[in-house]
Amino acid sequence: MPEFPRIVAFDLDDTLAASKSPLDPRMAALLVRLLDVADVCVISGGRFSQFEMQLIDNLEGVSDEALARLYLLPTCGTQYYRHSAGSWHQIYAENLSDDEKARALSAVEKTARELGFWESETWGDILEDRGSQITFSALGQAAPVANKVLWDPSGDKKNALREAVQALLPDLEVRSGGSTSVDITRRGIDKAYGMKRLAELTGVPLSDMLFVGDRLDENGNDYPVKVLGVECVAVEGWLDTASFLEELIPTLTASA
Repeated sequence: MPEFPRIVAFDLDDTLAASKSPLDPRMAALLVRLLDVADVCVISGGRFSQFEMQLIDNLEGVSDEALARLYLLPTCGTQYYRHSAGSWHQIYAENLSDDEKARALSAVEKTARELGFWESETWGDILEDRGSQITFSALGQAAPVANKVLWDPSGDKKNALREAVQALLPDLEVRSGGSTSVDITRRGIDKAYGMKRLAELTGVPLSDMLFVGDRLDENGNDYPVKVLGVECVAVEGWLDTASFLEELIPTLTASA
């Protein structure tokens, strides 16, 4: 691990917060403290509005100066936002074309129905057009965490769906997302792409970054960051991350 990482990057769901849930006050306070001693990046499959609800709106007492050191990469790094002059601004977006979106939506719905993964009881949208990413959520975006955990505990359903959809969309990237989701972006664009763009735009080399995530296994959507060579810390939930930060922050504070 870099002795004093200049950027500490995180996944969001099940790393900083429970799936689709706001930050716990303990985690929010730790992130505000971390922003005092390091730059922070959050990269996840959700759209920017999800980042607002789960992350930004819960950082109590954070200054504009600290927010300027918070880098947000929604939709697996296909978008990038920075804070300045009191508001958030989109720096780039690798948006899909209308044709790519239509083919992605058709392929994932057709395949999910054929495999028996198109559920009748759902909470919210099953299919989402996030501009730079098409997302399939088997139980809908607002499904209770307990139901999502039970739907595919082994990950076999998501992996089967991902492989079948990828075969239909060779020009696009199809990845396992959260606990019940599959994400589709332009080919070659994943969290590794987002981290490389972050290095380019900030001037901070990957060797000076640290990534914390819960899906660093080979089929997980955090795995591309590990393959990229960024030093990684694996966690199994936000409580693990909180314990890690309670050790890391004093070390960074002492070196500041």
